[in-house]
Amino acid sequence: MQEELNQFESNEVWTLVPRPKNTNVIGTKWIYRNKSDQDGNIVRNKVRLVTKGYFQIEGIDFEENFAPVACLKSIMLLLSISCVHKFKLHKMDVKSAFLNGFLQQEVFFEQLKGFVDTYHPNHVFRLKMALYGLKQAQRAWYECLT
Repeated sequence: MQEELNQFESNEVWTLVPRPKNTNVIGTKWIYRNKSDQDGNIVRNKVRLVTKGYFQIEGIDFEENFAPVACLKSIMLLLSISCVHKFKLHKMDVKSAFLNGFLQQEVFFEQLKGFVDTYHPNHVFRLKMALYGLKQAQRAWYECLT
């Protein structure tokens, strides 16, 4: 959990602010997963903080949430052309990709259980960057790339 929270801190994902009146404040939850090697042995436990985006209200918490994705035929065509012309292909993974996307709307969420600020227990977090689980997270990451 601490590693995940450190990632948010280094990316300046949120700011602790007084709870705004008449605003939708969504919750979060931790998702736990075991990472296995090729033999099925557990090599690492992973945890990810996600928002409960299903509580977001369209037109208030988010507007546009469409993000294009490559279809399988396009990927197959790219691979075929690369093979024919002996092109070198590279792939990459962006760690915590969604945390790089800026939000267009203000989104607030509750402080995390077990990590509540003792000086400001009634404050909430205002997201500056997208977070997993938000309806507009994919869109924010797409706009960051284009």
